[in-house]
Amino acid sequence: MSHNIQFENLLESDLVVDAIYEGGTQGNMGAEPICKILPGISNQSGFRVRKLKNGSRALVVLFSSLDDDDWPDSIDTTLGILTYFGDNKKPGKALHDTSKGGNKLLSEYFNIIHNDEVANDQIPPFLIFTKYPTAKSKRSVQFKGVAVPGHPNFTSTQDLIAIWKTTDGQRFQNYRSSFSILNIPVVSRAWITDILAGNHNSNNAPQAWKAWTENSTYKILTSEPTTNIRSIDDQTPDTKTKSKIVDLVYNQFKANPHDFEDFAAKIFAMDDDRVIIDEITRRSVDGGRDAIGRYRLGMNKDPVYVDFSLEAKCYRPGGSTVGVRDVARLISRIRNRQFGVMVTTSVIGKQAYKEVREDKHPIIFISGKDIAEILISHGYSSIKSVKLLLKSFESQ
Repeated sequence: MSHNIQFENLLESDLVVDAIYEGGTQGNMGAEPICKILPGISNQSGFRVRKLKNGSRALVVLFSSLDDDDWPDSIDTTLGILTYFGDNKKPGKALHDTSKGGNKLLSEYFNIIHNDEVANDQIPPFLIFTKYPTAKSKRSVQFKGVAVPGHPNFTSTQDLIAIWKTTDGQRFQNYRSSFSILNIPVVSRAWITDILAGNHNSNNAPQAWKAWTENSTYKILTSEPTTNIRSIDDQTPDTKTKSKIVDLVYNQFKANPHDFEDFAAKIFAMDDDRVIIDEITRRSVDGGRDAIGRYRLGMNKDPVYVDFSLEAKCYRPGGSTVGVRDVARLISRIRNRQFGVMVTTSVIGKQAYKEVREDKHPIIFISGKDIAEILISHGYSSIKSVKLLLKSFESQ
């Protein structure tokens, strides 16, 4: 259960990872908690900068609601990765020409980490907060950690990417950035005071911060989930846009599920560029497998491959669930050194999910919510764009 810090105590509080910081009850911007925790910080926008008298930045707050389908910020708590989109979210402006200067800020700091001649201590701490409404205040937030630009999993050409979007026929660019969340469970009030005074490398700075600023060593806050059995709610679309996308997919293929098999294979490959689809099997001879393929492991110059079988279930969202019998059919087709993939427009039933995980069967589950999120992450966030994509899977 999360720890809640009351609004009246924010100015003296430490920042604890995953703690909730209550907003006020005033019904206006005076109820914003972040500017109470960090005096002098802006109380609006995704990028919130605390500047010093000399014009340099003492710290940067990255705030996200985590519910923008067009710009899906996300936090991977397993790997300690924050994916955060820039602030050029509408057409009409150049990439760096934003009112808050968020994209210019991203470009500046990612350039520093890619330049061996410039020290990381030129970069201030990035503090991550997400929207977390409570019974007391709709403005309450959750602290998610201290972040720094880049991540060991990404090269210098992957951690900050300018992507193109189209809105009402107008094209424009925005950044997708990748940050590491450092292994700093608690940001002490003493360090916050030092940071606000312009000294983020004080004696109160945590070891993980010093390791990064001094040696570019990423000591990342990774975590192992206590359970990997997702609930029905976890697999169900949690926004209107995601629900509409899943409904579109289901209605497109419900009369001809074989076309859905091709689409399901495409979704799996879309989510991971190491996936190779070798064949969409014919209905009369599929042997319980709707598609077969390989997963590439190791170096690109000397890869090894693991075979997989994929099964697709075009079930009505909110209706039928993938059950034990469905999953057992896929498991029976998996041979030694192979794995299985189950893709559905619905969800995986609790018992089927539990049995697979407890028996350690190598099965990947992709639910309706996953389908929607994969499509959105690849730019298919509007109903029009999804319809055009689905049309390409119609039987000729």
